[in-house]
Amino acid sequence: MKAIILAAGYGNRMRPFTDQTHKTLLPVGERTILSRIIDGLIDNAITEIIMVTGFRAEELQEYLQSTYSDVTFSYVHNERYRETNNIFSLALAFDAIEITSDTIVIESDLIYDPSVIDRLLKSPYDNVALVDKFRSGMDGTVVTVDNNKVITSVIPPHLQDENFDFSDKYKTLNIYKFSQEFCKTSFKKLLSYYANVIDDNCYYELILGILIYMQKEVIHAGIVDDMVWAEVDDPNDLAVAEFVFNKDRKKILEDRFGGFWNYDVLDYCFIRNMHFPDSSIISEMKNNLANLIHNYGSKQSFLNRKMSWFLLCKEERVLALNGASQIYPVLQQKFGQETVLVPKPGFGEYTRIFPNVEYYYDEIGIHTDDIEEKMGACSVVVIVNPNNPTGSEVSTDWIVATAKAHPQKTFIVDESFIEFSQFSSIIDTLEEQPLDNVVVVKSLSKSLGIPGVRLGYSYCCDAEFNNYVSSRIPIWNMNSLAEFTLEIILKHRKVLAQSIAETKRDRAKFTEGLQALSCVKEVYTSGANFLLLQLEDSCSCEDLVNTMLKEHSIYLKDVSNKFSKKGNFLRLAVRLPEENSLLIEKIGEAIKSKD
Repeated sequence: MKAIILAAGYGNRMRPFTDQTHKTLLPVGERTILSRIIDGLIDNAITEIIMVTGFRAEELQEYLQSTYSDVTFSYVHNERYRETNNIFSLALAFDAIEITSDTIVIESDLIYDPSVIDRLLKSPYDNVALVDKFRSGMDGTVVTVDNNKVITSVIPPHLQDENFDFSDKYKTLNIYKFSQEFCKTSFKKLLSYYANVIDDNCYYELILGILIYMQKEVIHAGIVDDMVWAEVDDPNDLAVAEFVFNKDRKKILEDRFGGFWNYDVLDYCFIRNMHFPDSSIISEMKNNLANLIHNYGSKQSFLNRKMSWFLLCKEERVLALNGASQIYPVLQQKFGQETVLVPKPGFGEYTRIFPNVEYYYDEIGIHTDDIEEKMGACSVVVIVNPNNPTGSEVSTDWIVATAKAHPQKTFIVDESFIEFSQFSSIIDTLEEQPLDNVVVVKSLSKSLGIPGVRLGYSYCCDAEFNNYVSSRIPIWNMNSLAEFTLEIILKHRKVLAQSIAETKRDRAKFTEGLQALSCVKEVYTSGANFLLLQLEDSCSCEDLVNTMLKEHSIYLKDVSNKFSKKGNFLRLAVRLPEENSLLIEKIGEAIKSKD
């Protein structure tokens, strides 16, 4: 068995990394892309390799000769690498070598676990293309596969228009096993003719597609949907591959603090309503996407008006925000010199933006007399209701009464999770009994399930405070997609209410399942769409977090360091019932394996 590695390309999409280095020599997890490809072949006893070079050919050759003394390399140089594509490179290889065995063809922009090659070699079929179920973030040639695992059509990127249905398609890995007979006859002949006579700047998959369409050859699909691999076309792909093949995945996720859509992880750290928006709302957003991205959003006064329609409140009291995080720098400017009372543990932004803080303690339950006792020396009081990460609640009536009794103090009330609690929003009361010393802050990501859209608001009955914030907000403060979302949710209040109720039911069932685990000491009552649980002293949160991420791509949040008392604490988002059941199952398995 021989292997042909196509590595002639310029790597333009990988710039600026490829300005000084061949793409295959970029490191991923402390090893180069090319080393990972070749090591996978060596692990499967393939040591005769034909390299098709082009861009920075000498650099590649020097690297291979100095790194792999036990591998037999042959080199085929594509001098026209800047103007031709992989069809021309493969045709050159077939013309230059003697085809004396079956052959593996591999593109050089791939990283894979060696077991991928093992599966290819063990396939009983003569001609095999490795494929994976199409997922978001993939691009390139896709194929259709019948029930007998025969590829029935090959669809290159230029035939995938905006209405193309990917739901039943498979992405080619660009790793193939071809029989000696196939390489010497039909494939080589048509490949060479097409590359030299018709088009030298297309993909060799086109030839496979023609042969399949004409029913001249049968290509089977080797499905690898349970295996580890990554394609690296551009710097974003490189970052994804770094995550896939890096031992310290947790650090990568913690450093990014979001942007997980390209990572194959089940995320229990970031919190959102899993039942909203529903499919009809998503469809409406999709149908309007083209129009939205070609238009500016409205100015701030219109955004405030639309937010007031959603909140059913007076327009002059609300400010629509590009996510609740937009208010924090403004609060820092306004109250940065004041002494501020904040919950501990609590949402980290409040301790970050306020340099002078005092604490009241939420030891998984907030005592209001503790707040009253400690707020005497503070001019600003922050109440996160329900609190994060505990889920502890405070009565809305108590907040109103306390704010009314202390008009000289400012109360910042963060209601990002209020819908999931037993209490109603303080806004309902303030609309009837206005208080100028209460500022309500809310992220809509958690309740509307749209963290990527960035929607939030502040609410205050004090016109002076609202003017202060308004003067620090740009004229185009919200993108058109966020504004459109704000419009369409008005028609879906009933669906939203149902989604909140469903989440509460999921939370109850999730609590019950977690509590049954032998490693769980307690699951605390929560008024939010997350749960705080304490593990037994014999169980390590750090070990469990690492195990879940490494073995199951499940990302958990360890919040043990947020508590003054010693203990192992996890905060888990409430996800869909089947996902919650999976997590419970995997935690149970992890604990049993250590017993």
